[in-house]
This record gives sequence, structure tokens and C-alpha cells, in this order.
Amino acid sequence: MLIGIDASRALVAQRTGTEAYSLHLVRALLNEPTSHRFRLYLNAAPPAGLFPASSHGELRVIPFPRLWTHVRLSAEMLLDPPDLLFVPSHVLPLAHPRRSVVTVHDLGHRYYPEAHTATQRLYLEWSTRYHVRSAAHLIADSEATKADLVRLYGADPERVTVSYLGIDPALHPIRDPNLILGVRHKYGIEGPYLLYVGTLQPRKNLVRLIEAFATLVQRGATGADLTLVLAGKRGWMSEGILAKAREAGIAGRVHVAGYVDERDLAALYSGATLFVIASLYEGFCLPVLEAMACGTPVVCSNTSSLPEVVGDAALTFDPHDVEEMAAAMGRLLVDSNLRVELVARGHERCARFTWGACARRVIDVLERVAGAPSMERSFRDT
Repeated sequence: MLIGIDASRALVAQRTGTEAYSLHLVRALLNEPTSHRFRLYLNAAPPAGLFPASSHGELRVIPFPRLWTHVRLSAEMLLDPPDLLFVPSHVLPLAHPRRSVVTVHDLGHRYYPEAHTATQRLYLEWSTRYHVRSAAHLIADSEATKADLVRLYGADPERVTVSYLGIDPALHPIRDPNLILGVRHKYGIEGPYLLYVGTLQPRKNLVRLIEAFATLVQRGATGADLTLVLAGKRGWMSEGILAKAREAGIAGRVHVAGYVDERDLAALYSGATLFVIASLYEGFCLPVLEAMACGTPVVCSNTSSLPEVVGDAALTFDPHDVEEMAAAMGRLLVDSNLRVELVARGHERCARFTWGACARRVIDVLERVAGAPSMERSFRDT
């Protein structure tokens, strides 16, 4: 079977969660032993070595200046279609094979519409309805996202399969203090720090996180030099988030590190006292697992997919309750035994999430959709 994959999002230089998903999953699919062939559709030539050499993979570079998906990729689907099309991190082209599969990462725009521009909300709403109506099968990052698709969009649960994301094997504890120090200096981080990794945008609930950190500072629960490091690209409405630190009188204790190169993430996670994410909604949230993989204790929200992902390997809080958030962070700061326990649990938890397992699950879905005779097991567990 020839499986076409829209791999265009894997080319993004500064990857966020969905682009990282596309890249790592495509790499894992190419590394899987299979009789199927994969054709990667790209809007530009990839950097050398981005994808592994594979006897069952080929590249189809089809540049186009604008509307690449709905014009150029659609034309390709009409002129030379694969047996099946898989879109891991984007939207189905208007012209696509009847056998098409799409990954839906989250439905945060339905829960927190104010965290998106009007244009973003319209696009996300249209694309989600389009996928539910047009795709032969949907892949969801979590049971929480699957439940949202069924409840909010009437998706047939038999047409939605959950496939958990994996962890980049390059992420592991860094023991060399000089490597950690080098990364800290690169991003202007002085002294001990709490770490957040993700886009700076309203849905990440950073205003309340800063308020909770300010509460700890005012109570003398952080020490004189502990800082809160916000690592990630600035998103929509990030100015208001940063203004909160000034308003709370702790501007000097909140450090915006900007986008962090993937090669520096392991050292950045490893050097943190703890990792904290206060998101109001997550479809999966790779950073919590990345922090665990690097041996960093995690404290996070108890909403959406986060409890499903972290299990008992993190301390959780209500992201709407600043006092509860501050108390959870404060507890983890003073309880070294709990930090050690969560690090051990996190290590065990991470073993469940691999890109190889994700790729095999996706191949199962693609074979089922294609009606491959080798696929005899049921999808009733989706």
C-alpha cells in the first residue's frame, strides 16, 4: 500500500507541539519494518538528515507560494493519488482520497475561545468539523480529546482512535553541570529556577502562574534567588502575560528565555528545580513528559488530558485556583523526598510513551482504513 503523508509541518524550524509530533512520528513510521511505502509530501526541500534513509520512503517536494494544502496538495491528490492519505498536523486538502486519516490534537478553542483570535477560532472550528465529516478515520492524542470529538462534534467513537505521543530519545537527564551551566548562560538564566516550556499565550494560564509564583515570593517561600523561567515563543496576547510580572512586583524574578533550541532542552529541563505547567486545556502536553524524561519533578494542572498523561507521577492543582497552585509548588519546593519520589515515578511513566508505539498504532489505523487483510484485530478499544 502506498501511504501519502503531509509532512510539511515537519519542516518548521521552530517547532511547537504539533510540528514536533509530525516530525517524530514521520521518522518513526519510516523506521518501522513494514511492507507499505510512504510518500512524504513537502512544500520545500527538507534539510539533509531531517528524515532517516528508508527503503520504503520517498519524498515528493511540490513547492507552491500560497494555499499549498488546498491548491497544490489537492492537485497532487487528483493527478497522482496515493492509496491512502495521512495528515498528522494540519488540515485535509479539499481534494483527498476517500481513505484519508487525520490527527486532531486538541479542541481548546471550544473551551477557551477568548484565548484565540477570531480568525483562529473560525479556522479551527471549520477544520475540525471538516475532519469529522470528511476523514475516514480520526486519530486523537488522548482519551480526553476523543471524548471532546464525540461530545462536541458528534464523531462516531468507532472512527476515533487514541494514539499517545512519544518522547524524543534525545531527552534524558544531563549530569554534567558544565553543560547545564552553558545552557543557562546561553538563555540568560541566573541561579535556581522553576521552568515552564510552551508558547506564551492565554490558554497556558501564565497570568495565574505568575500570580502564584508572586505569592510564594511574598511569603518568602522561594529563597532570594529563585526565578520563574518561561521558555517558548511569544504567542498572541503575550504582552499582557508579561505585564503581570511587573504588576506583581516580581519582574526581576520572571525571566523570558524565548524559544529554546531542541538541542538545549535536555540541559534546560535537567537544571530546573521543578517543572510547572498551569494550562487550562491540553490535548496531550509533551513538555510534562519531556521534563520527567530529564529527571525533573513536575507540578501541573488537573484538567483535560493532563491527569491522563502524568498519572501518579506529578503533583496536580486546580489551574483556576492561585492559592492551590502556589501551595502545590511550595510543597514540592520544600519536600525533597516528594521530589525524589516523583522523579522515580516519572521515569517509569515515560517508558509508556514511545514514538515507535505511536507509529505502530497509526499503522494499525491506516491498515484498518485501507481494509488490509493483515489487519484482523478490532478497533473496539478506541
